Amino acid sequence: MQAMPLPLTRDLVLIGGGHAHALVLRMWGMKPLEGTRVTLINPGPTAPYSGMLPGHVAGHYGREALDIDLVQLARFAGARLVIGTATRIDPAAKTITVEGHGEIGYDVASLDVGIHTEMPDLPGFAEHGTAAKPLDSYAARWRAFLARATAGEVAPEVAVIGGGVAGVELALAMAHALRRDVGGAARVSVIEAAPEITGRNPGTTLRLQAALDDLGLSVHTGAQVERVEADGVYLDGGDHVRSHFTVGVAGAMAHPWVAQSPLPVTDDGFVRVDSHLRVEGHRDLFAVGDCAHMTHAPRPKAGVYAVRSGPVLLDNLRAVLSGGKTRAYRPQGDYLKLVSLGGKVALAEKWGQTISGPLLWRWKDHIDRKFMRMFHDLPRMAPPPLPRPVTEGVAGELKGAHKPLCAGCGSKVGPGTLGAALAGLPALGRPDVLTGPGDDAAVLAIGGARQVVTTDHLRAFTADPALLARIAAIHALGDIWAMGAKPQAALASVILPRMSEPLQARSMAEIMRAAHEVFIAEGAEIVGGHSTMGAEMTLGFTVTGLLEGAPITNAGARPGDALILTRPLGSGTILAAEMLAAANGRHVAGMLKAMARPQGDAAELLAGAHAMTDVTGFGLAGHLMAICRASGVAAEIELDALPLYPGALELAQAGHRSSIWEANRAAAPVEGGAGARAALLHDPQTAGGLLAAVDAGAAEDLVEALIAAGHRAALIGRVEDGAPTIRCR
Repeated sequence: MQAMPLPLTRDLVLIGGGHAHALVLRMWGMKPLEGTRVTLINPGPTAPYSGMLPGHVAGHYGREALDIDLVQLARFAGARLVIGTATRIDPAAKTITVEGHGEIGYDVASLDVGIHTEMPDLPGFAEHGTAAKPLDSYAARWRAFLARATAGEVAPEVAVIGGGVAGVELALAMAHALRRDVGGAARVSVIEAAPEITGRNPGTTLRLQAALDDLGLSVHTGAQVERVEADGVYLDGGDHVRSHFTVGVAGAMAHPWVAQSPLPVTDDGFVRVDSHLRVEGHRDLFAVGDCAHMTHAPRPKAGVYAVRSGPVLLDNLRAVLSGGKTRAYRPQGDYLKLVSLGGKVALAEKWGQTISGPLLWRWKDHIDRKFMRMFHDLPRMAPPPLPRPVTEGVAGELKGAHKPLCAGCGSKVGPGTLGAALAGLPALGRPDVLTGPGDDAAVLAIGGARQVVTTDHLRAFTADPALLARIAAIHALGDIWAMGAKPQAALASVILPRMSEPLQARSMAEIMRAAHEVFIAEGAEIVGGHSTMGAEMTLGFTVTGLLEGAPITNAGARPGDALILTRPLGSGTILAAEMLAAANGRHVAGMLKAMARPQGDAAELLAGAHAMTDVTGFGLAGHLMAICRASGVAAEIELDALPLYPGALELAQAGHRSSIWEANRAAAPVEGGAGARAALLHDPQTAGGLLAAVDAGAAEDLVEALIAAGHRAALIGRVEDGAPTIRCR
């Protein structure tokens, strides 16, 4: 008998994608604790490795080199990734509030959210300055400034507030990049309140000062900053340090939301933890990295302590989740400090001794790359082999590679199978059923009104119930919008994996809250539904809408009409690749964000369309063919005009296809199309765009209006005379 999956009984929530949590997730993926649902909350889909940031700023590394892809890491660990900013933690209620998401409950949680170097009390810094931490925003702003300075659009003048090791390291890196790309016009200044720049020992200070002198940086010591303006930094006494990119690196500060949560914190807002990394007074809450203050062994804020605490944190999380004993973390007394000096030269310091040179940079580069390879080259966990023997046809259905079944619309039954089954159903001929199978939704006559009704459900493509609920609601509403109706009511259908009642309650609360937000914003209400448990999470909605006029159907397209698509293609390909850890996390996150955007406003702009449908499981070609057949016309697609999600074309070129792709291609063949871009015509879309046939004279204005409303709309082709066919050019 096949083993039943174990029920989920405990929620482990990791808040922040810092170095310790990244290591925990990697180790968890190698050896998970069954029965635990793991959640990672982070503001973005990636987490930068701080050790390589100066090298990136100097131009020695590309952006991808220092990014830990949290989407891939979460997939490897079997965790759900919630992309959002935590704003509060309540250890009594055991909840974390996430901006745009609501509350997430936990049984055991850990904080690893780092620090920031914002200067809220310094006049003008919020408007004209950039904090070095968080690293993501600093790195993005630096790249934009360097590009503008290189193009001559802004003077290459930089000021760094803070002359400690971190400030000097970044100043040297920026100076190196500016000297290389701009030349002698570059000017970088370091501003320090102390009498001299502050290395950890005199030898370090001397070598840092020598590096600053070699690159021609200006150093202002004993300087108090009065304010920051667009043209630079103004000091007490009237001195003006010219700058068009001012960076704050003066001290490490706790995130205000952490300091303001009901947690035991130091006077400066860092979470107090004991020797077992537990937040004082809370056996089920941990904190690591720069946001934590180790009361038993205070240490400076340094990534090395976070990295080395990772294995201890993992053991202690597993112990608390399973009823075991935790162990102490004993940080080393000192650590090797490697500091980049702009070019490919580094400084090394430990036990009061300092040396520098190119060899040390190569050593630092080796250490940093070795650390990042753990996340860039995640172990490939081979699927279990097929049993022997198996029934004929099993291997063929698995396409010979034991490939997992796609989620979202990629897991649908093929269009030919569904169409054949529907064609065999006898009709009663009820006068109040105005349309039969074949359009987006059924049209019913109820009294003097006309109502449309549709149903849709999705096999989970994300482990985040709230995000899945939002996208599933938008996906179901697509049929209502496509027919020109106003959403009215919804019934929810929820299948949860087997889990304990507390986890059921948390999941249902997240699902219904997110779905409610979507439907209520579109004028519809959730009026009920059905729930059950099964092998995996599946969400769906039956939705009704009201028509004020005639429905917009697949029929009605006219020769000469222009074809408008309101959303990019490629979601099926990206989701299929993501299941294999082959998709870029930034691309996945950006696509999911677009899929979670409602299209009711787009439907209103397209209310005069002659024919309209939403592009979902059968792909653009399949849904366009439905319009062609219902309208008795042909269509021509401009391949180069198709909007695509970032990353979709490259993945299609690499051979990634969704499970239903072959069936879609067979059901709606396209003439003249070849290559990866043409393959995306058959890609199943989840919460895909609206496809409308509109009067050609109004098409460009409609596209401009759709783009102005925030949609990635495009003119993709035209309707022509002829038998129902689709041709590419």
